[in-house]
Amino acid sequence: MSVITHWPKEQLCFTANQRADAVSAVEQAFASTLESLRVDIGLVEMLEAIYVPLGAWLACQKRDQSGPLVIGINGAQGAGKSTLFNLLEVILTEGFGLKVVGFSIDDLYKTRQERQRLADSLHPLLQTRGVPGTHDVELGIELLTALKQSGSESITKIPVFDKSTDERCEEAVWQEWVGPVDVIVLEGWCVGALPQRASQLDEPINELESTMDPEGVWRNYVNQQLAGRYQVLFEMLDILIMLKVPSMDAVYEWRSLQEKKLAERVRYIYDTQQPTQHLKIMDETEIRRFIQHYERLTQQMLQDMPPRADVVLCLNNNHKIHDIRINRASDC
Repeated sequence: MSVITHWPKEQLCFTANQRADAVSAVEQAFASTLESLRVDIGLVEMLEAIYVPLGAWLACQKRDQSGPLVIGINGAQGAGKSTLFNLLEVILTEGFGLKVVGFSIDDLYKTRQERQRLADSLHPLLQTRGVPGTHDVELGIELLTALKQSGSESITKIPVFDKSTDERCEEAVWQEWVGPVDVIVLEGWCVGALPQRASQLDEPINELESTMDPEGVWRNYVNQQLAGRYQVLFEMLDILIMLKVPSMDAVYEWRSLQEKKLAERVRYIYDTQQPTQHLKIMDETEIRRFIQHYERLTQQMLQDMPPRADVVLCLNNNHKIHDIRINRASDC
């Protein structure tokens, strides 16, 4: 597959030879899977054209500051945030010798019991994870602070949330990061989002809001939460990368693909004769309703984030990067 776009030449960092060496190092790291990936998505060409230059640009930003570089990755459901992080982790580690750790804002979700209490006391829609107000933001602030201050003897525990069970995992299975870090990545659909004006909350924008939140109690609470401690969390970011989806229709389609992959996982578990009754898989109707929880803020971010994100990777309907916008100059 041919590459649709390339990293802007005026923003290329390090030398061509250094970037080529980084590509080779990443290829070697992916050696066990590259053969099939090259056929399917042209990963090597994408590494050369976009991802390694992005990694070099980020490595340059890290070089220009003391302490860890904190990167936020924003993107609607199904945009590819986790994939981008996985690629950047390998590129920055293998290609540029940096220590990289990351986590998702999804892993900061409040427990199901905590969300049930919110649903009972404030609004039933708060049972559904995802919107501001359903995350343990203080945990995220503490985690970023701990990672930024980590030293050679530090052990930082990173929470894990299991979407298939809709529950935070027991602390015994949380990830552990040992020692200092150069780059910290926080990825999530609302990372870097700003609250709306009060007047924007007056009218429902979809069926969910019309039927379940006609008085605006839920959406006003979500907006208040976003205007509060979420902004403290997001202000800890040094760099914001946006994966810009083409439309809400694409979000529905791509989120459906994610759910199908989860269903395949369930079938695999079932085939191994392990219990699957506790796993939660949504059908198309449930997915559409689920996405409507996020539609208001997603539409807002599609309008206001591209001019203020440091890097915008614009996706087309085929889920390919077709344009790259950089709003932050580099001295590389």
